[in-house]
Amino acid sequence: MPTEVSSPTSGGAAAADTAVSKTTDLVVAEPKSPRRYLRGNGLFERYALVAALVVVFAFFSILKPEVYPTASNIQNILGSQAVLLILALGLIVPLTAGEFDLSSVSVMSLSAMMIAVLNVQHGWSLGSAVIVALIATLVVGLINAFLVVRLQIDSFIATLGSGTVVLGVVQWISKSTSVTGIDSALVEATVGTRVFGVSLQFYYALVLVVIVALIFQFTPVGRRLLFVGRGAAVARLSGLHVDRIRAGALVTSSGIAGIAGIIYAGMLSGADPSSGQSFMLPAFAAAYLGATAIIPGRFNAVGTLFAVYFLAAGVVGLQMLGVASFVQQLFYGGALIMAVALSGAVRRRSTTKAPARR
Repeated sequence: MPTEVSSPTSGGAAAADTAVSKTTDLVVAEPKSPRRYLRGNGLFERYALVAALVVVFAFFSILKPEVYPTASNIQNILGSQAVLLILALGLIVPLTAGEFDLSSVSVMSLSAMMIAVLNVQHGWSLGSAVIVALIATLVVGLINAFLVVRLQIDSFIATLGSGTVVLGVVQWISKSTSVTGIDSALVEATVGTRVFGVSLQFYYALVLVVIVALIFQFTPVGRRLLFVGRGAAVARLSGLHVDRIRAGALVTSSGIAGIAGIIYAGMLSGADPSSGQSFMLPAFAAAYLGATAIIPGRFNAVGTLFAVYFLAAGVVGLQMLGVASFVQQLFYGGALIMAVALSGAVRRRSTTKAPARR
């Protein structure tokens, strides 16, 4: 996650964190106690997505009772969405800081392809290939940070351009062909071993959910990210190193995408130069949809978790009904539009209500 830094102004980081805490309380209007958290306004907003997931599951279970509600299908849904969940968790870091990272799926493909090419075609050990791949993804993150922070290029444009360049690199090193036959140890560590019938990759993603949730909710880094995202100018006046926080968010996003690439390589037992691009739309849809739940108006890890599996439950149900493949794209696209609209509405509503609650 972004590195903590000290305030250059008198009072230091403690004063800045106090300002961050007060301002984020004002903007987000989070209740102070568990009773207020569970009582009154906002309860439906917090758990509407969870309820929607239950409704979707019940709906398809009624339509396809012989296959949809089975243990094997549930285990498959849980395990198969780990890469998407990790990618979405990476995206919410720069999104919280007010930045976009459109290069993340290309970075994931780069990570997976570098591991496959180095391990399969050049005979490198799995560990060495993984380390080099992670370093490469962090370099991409540093380049994104330089473009956005130093050259002041809008993050949407900068990361779209860098992601396109990275995709070209992936096609170059792979000669635009799939590479298979990766070390079986990686396959075993991701999809080969199951706990309670669910592949290990799901548990890796779950651990990352917990880590990101704890950092966002209980650390100065999480508060500073939110403060910068709500208003970089105010954050700078409060003594925060805004540029470092923005840069750290972009580097973190690339690093998490690199981790997703490692798991993706194990899931495929290799790498494909173009399949990673299909994760772009659902990852952003999950990130924005997650911002409407659990902590409405804020990008958050637990909301992202429920959003990923809401989308997955819907897509798997549609597949079992035999709908055409283009319907999945309509579903993801519609979910993204709805999520962005709801997220914006919830954020505006929270901002409007905040002064009255204090």
